[in-house]
Amino acid sequence: MKRRTALRAAFGVTAAAALGGALTGDASSRRPGPRGILRLATGEPTAFYAAFGRLLAAELQSAHPGLSCRVRTTAGSITNIELIRDGRADLALVLTDTARAAQGTTLFHRPVPLRAIGRVYETYLQFAVRADAPVRSMADLAGHPVSLGAPGSGAALLGERLLHAAGLTPGTDLPVRHLRLADAARELRSGSIVGLLVAGGVPLPTLTDLDADPGLRFLPLAGLLPGVAGTGGLAASGLEEVELPQDAYRAAAGVATIGVSNLLVCRPDLATETAEALTRLLVLRAPAFVPEGAVGAQFLDVRSLIGTGSVPLHPGAVEAYRSLHG
Repeated sequence: MKRRTALRAAFGVTAAAALGGALTGDASSRRPGPRGILRLATGEPTAFYAAFGRLLAAELQSAHPGLSCRVRTTAGSITNIELIRDGRADLALVLTDTARAAQGTTLFHRPVPLRAIGRVYETYLQFAVRADAPVRSMADLAGHPVSLGAPGSGAALLGERLLHAAGLTPGTDLPVRHLRLADAARELRSGSIVGLLVAGGVPLPTLTDLDADPGLRFLPLAGLLPGVAGTGGLAASGLEEVELPQDAYRAAAGVATIGVSNLLVCRPDLATETAEALTRLLVLRAPAFVPEGAVGAQFLDVRSLIGTGSVPLHPGAVEAYRSLHG
C-alpha cells in the first residue's frame, strides 16, 4: 500500500470515529451553499503549501459549485498575512508561529487581525547542507554561506532565530541570503551556498533531487527549540520537537528537528456561511488533502483542527465544529 493511501485510510478512520455519522450526514449539503470567489494564498509552487491549496480548491469547488477558489502561489507566511491585511486574499496558509507574531507588533507596525478556520497540518524545519561540507551542526555553519528561506516566508523569520539560538550572528559570523527554494537549490548544487533552510512537508521534491545529487546532510535543530520559541513558550508558538521520518530522504531518518503547525486563516469579515462550509469540508474530507508522496503524520487530524493557538476561530468555524462535535 502506498504511504499516501495508508495516510488517507488512517485519517478516514479517525474522522469516522470522531464524528460518527457526520461523514454521511452533512446538513450543509441540504441547503443552498455559499457563492462567490475565494482568493487563497499558499506558498512556493514546488512546496506543500501550494499542493495543499490545489487540493483544497478542487474539493471546495466540487462540494460547493457556487464558490470559485483561486489559488495564488507566494513566498510564504509573511507575504500571505500581508495579502490578507491588504485585502488581496481571503484565505491563507501560515505558520502558527508567524500568525502569532502578526498579532503583536514584532512583525508588522500594527497587529494584523486574523481568524482561523483550523490547524491543518504540521511542517518540518529542514536545514539541509551539502553532504561534502564540513558541517554537522548549526554552530559549524560559521563562515559558510547559507539561504534561510525566501523573503516573505515564515522560514526566513525562524531561520534568523535559529542562528541566534546557535550563537551565530547573521551577516557577521556567516553570509546569509534569502532565496526562493528553486534558486537556493541551484546555488547549493553549484556550491555557492553550503546549506538551505525550508519549512515544509516531507519529502520535498526539490530536496529529494538534491539528495540524489550532490547529496545532503540534515542538521539536528531540536536542541535549539527553547531559544527559537522565545518568551511565548512552545504551546503558543506551535513549535515542537519532531524526527524526520524514515522514508523522507536517504540519510535523514531520526534526525531531531523542529515541527511547526500551520493554520488556514482568513479575513475576520469572511462570510460566516463560507467559513462554516470550509470547516465542514476540512473535517469531512480530511483524507483528500494529503498530497502525493507525503510521509509521516504531518497532515490535519480532526481532533486537532481547533488548536489554533492565539489566533481565534472564525465564528463560522466555531459553528461548524459545534454542530459536528456536539
